[in-house]
Amino acid sequence: MLVTLSEILKIAEEKQIAAGAFNAANLESLQANIQAAEELNLPVIIQFAQCHESWIPLKVIGPVMMDFAKKATVPVCVHLDHGETLEYLEEALKLGFTGIMYDGSVLPYEENLENTKKAVAMAKKYGAGVEAELGSMGRRESGAGDGSGDEDETKIYTDPLQAKAFVEATGIDALACSFGTTHGIYLKKPKLDFDVVKNVREQAGNIPVVMHGGSGVSKEDFHASIRAGVRKINYFTYMDKSGGTAAAEYISSLKDGEPIFFSSVLAAAREAMKENVKEAMKTFAIMD
Repeated sequence: MLVTLSEILKIAEEKQIAAGAFNAANLESLQANIQAAEELNLPVIIQFAQCHESWIPLKVIGPVMMDFAKKATVPVCVHLDHGETLEYLEEALKLGFTGIMYDGSVLPYEENLENTKKAVAMAKKYGAGVEAELGSMGRRESGAGDGSGDEDETKIYTDPLQAKAFVEATGIDALACSFGTTHGIYLKKPKLDFDVVKNVREQAGNIPVVMHGGSGVSKEDFHASIRAGVRKINYFTYMDKSGGTAAAEYISSLKDGEPIFFSSVLAAAREAMKENVKEAMKTFAIMD
């Protein structure tokens, strides 16, 4: 069933868990996400990031995401991840997306603030929720760049007092915070500052905090983040990697001269991604 961003975050808050937010950059990952959620009977957020536009256009995959969400047996929010322009946000809203993220984190604070206000006003017309971001996790959503972790000097941790002012001025539904995670693959164990999450929640009226760069974080750190107040966890890189690994293993298992069927490769990747998402969802729901 299709639900809004605020509705799914309310479920997470009531259950003291985090809603898993998984990118659907193709049909197979979308199927994997929905099947995993239904098998575990857990709410889920399916996302499409603007940086994936070159893989498949939003106008193509967006309506498919909406159809899957409406037919699902569990609550599903269809969310735009890392929307960089107001025009792109509105494109998603017109397709029926029930949540959007405006990412102005690389902009000066005042410009990020003003654009986020416009995003909130726009989303209200469509009955959708808004996520915004303060601070910087260094690498962008695509995971571009070398290295990760505390050696990344481009990171800027979220200031709880600034978060309070930002949330009050914009009226957003969720805030993506920088507290030690990084987009992409971790080359070393990240050092997370859970006090940032706790203090943002305390200062900003218990705003649901969003963790970006969730792939590769330990189960213990996920649980600590959730206890601190994280209510949405973005997870894609390791899910995508699991699909690629499964595809490679399937191809290598074939005998010499045996034909490689593209549909079989996709099926192997989809099953692996589903299982990877299920494990992540169980961690986020503190089921293990």
